[in-house]
Amino acid sequence: MFSSLGTLTKIALAAVISLIVSLVLTPPVRKLAIGIGALDIPDHKRHIHKEATPRMGGLAIYFGFVVSLVLFVELTREVRGILLGSVVIVIMGVLDDRYNLKPLIKLAVQIFAAVIAILHGVVWDYISSGGGTISTGLLAYPLTIFWIVACTNAINLIDGLDGLAAGISSISSLTMLLVAYFLLEPEVAVILAAVFGACIGFLPYNINPAKIFMGDTGSQFLGYILATASMLGLFKFYAIFTIFVPLVSLVYPLMDTGFAFLRRISHGESPFHADRKHLHHRLLDAGFSPKQAVGILCSGSAFLCIMPIIRVSPYMWLKILCLAGMFVTLFIIIMIFINRTNTEK
Repeated sequence: MFSSLGTLTKIALAAVISLIVSLVLTPPVRKLAIGIGALDIPDHKRHIHKEATPRMGGLAIYFGFVVSLVLFVELTREVRGILLGSVVIVIMGVLDDRYNLKPLIKLAVQIFAAVIAILHGVVWDYISSGGGTISTGLLAYPLTIFWIVACTNAINLIDGLDGLAAGISSISSLTMLLVAYFLLEPEVAVILAAVFGACIGFLPYNINPAKIFMGDTGSQFLGYILATASMLGLFKFYAIFTIFVPLVSLVYPLMDTGFAFLRRISHGESPFHADRKHLHHRLLDAGFSPKQAVGILCSGSAFLCIMPIIRVSPYMWLKILCLAGMFVTLFIIIMIFINRTNTEK
């Protein structure tokens, strides 16, 4: 709609508008969730909250994202595919937040949403090969489905502490936004700006103690968007970024998900069986408060995400600023550990 605007202006406006829409819509979405009974009832095992808390907050994130997308992004075939697939994911998320769908049903819907994206040209058809890129051929389709499903579940499975999934998604989207901008992929940058703004707008209601959870509606939507956005040309023609950037940006959720699946399978359990052995649970068991655990995980993710920005930035001042940011994140982590130690004494 605003095609004449400059790239930086569109990026800024996309982030601001999605933030405002998400911020404004979260309270009515909270009332809706309470009204239809989409509540997270604590079981005093995996859950850390003590009272029933409304889920489905991801609807506010979704609408913030869609409004910005419609206003500032050209609705190409690929973008339409992502939007259609996201509608499927969000509908499934709403139903899951209300009725707790079975894992296999959710997996089938995730694969279906991935196929929708593929049919609209969103395919990971190139991978890094050291000196250049090579075509993945027929492997492109299973690779794309695996990547989308993995990212969708990764964000979903780390959504166990107030503000954690929204914080990690904010950091990941901001990282990929900057890399997209420096690699001259403006449309991808605007899409990620919409994700970033929507997450930031939701955070005030989601930080500990949370007034509302994003639920599967939000976590699976964010995972799906981050996965599909990473295949919109951004990584296909730059060998070093084909896998590195999205993996670094999502390193914590992907790593935690991978270990969780391996752990459950090795114990003869379903890989989708919920447990209390995620990294954020282990930090809580080690004596950290929920806010401290979120601080450690978000700071660690930010530390890793700064590296690809340093690699692609053409500005020396930004590289220096990023290096300073890495020291700041390490300082935050150290101070959290010191504070926990002092508290124990």
